[in-house]
Amino acid sequence: MSEISDSIQAKCLAFGDKVIKLNDYMLSKAANAKLHYKMVGGKRVYEKPIPVYLQAVSNLCNQLLRAGTSIGANNAEASSAISKADFKSKSYIALKEARESLYWIELLHRNKYLTDVQFTCLYNDCEELVKILVARCKKLDAELKTGK
Repeated sequence: MSEISDSIQAKCLAFGDKVIKLNDYMLSKAANAKLHYKMVGGKRVYEKPIPVYLQAVSNLCNQLLRAGTSIGANNAEASSAISKADFKSKSYIALKEARESLYWIELLHRNKYLTDVQFTCLYNDCEELVKILVARCKKLDAELKTGK
């Protein structure tokens, strides 16, 4: 890998680390929510149904986990591309995953699963990846058009 690719991959890995840690934190927080139940005929009966938000936060976290870690995976694949077209394709996929991650981060924040501080930190890191990948993709488009 070139120094630039190494630098991009380091940013992808750092973002992936944050996404993984956030996922673990949010799921453990959701799992520790107090659910009240009573025993009826030897069976556990919840006084209140299991909150839907536990399912929602799990699903949203999983979506962010998949998209957020896919950025680095696709960037790594791009570094082993067999052609410029393959490199461009993997780079665009990494960009799409980064943009998808922004969406999940924003959705988690809008629904109060992320604090303002968590949101700002993650969003800014992901937005930086988007900008880097957009610049790379634009450069690749220009190179492929001119035949370099």
